[in-house]
Amino acid sequence: MYSARTKDIEVEVEPYYLEEQSDPDESRYVWGYRIVISNHSSKPVRLVQRYWHITDENGLVDEVEGLGVVGEQPHLKPGDSYEYSSGCPLDTPSGMMFGHYQMETDDGETMIVDIPAFSLDSPGQLRILN
Repeated sequence: MYSARTKDIEVEVEPYYLEEQSDPDESRYVWGYRIVISNHSSKPVRLVQRYWHITDENGLVDEVEGLGVVGEQPHLKPGDSYEYSSGCPLDTPSGMMFGHYQMETDDGETMIVDIPAFSLDSPGQLRILN
């Protein structure tokens, strides 16, 4: 589990490899990830936009932006959490992702909330540490 906290908004990420959707012989590797966003602040917030920076094993970068997440712009009151799952395909057996959400309070204040960097690793892949 990966976690980041920005202005009392916590984002936790749990990535997992989707073997049934992957086909290594065709250079297709797919991961799912579960995200939990928790509002520990004293103000209600709405998730307005998302930004993802996705890098594959070869250093190829893909940037993804859009409104909300999974078709929603969740509103979190103080103490609320919101959970969703999504996925990411790559042409390589590993990669990494990070990003941010643009959140807005009910009184119009906007803030950028970090999504922690997390790795996408195929099971059984040899890891080399430098």
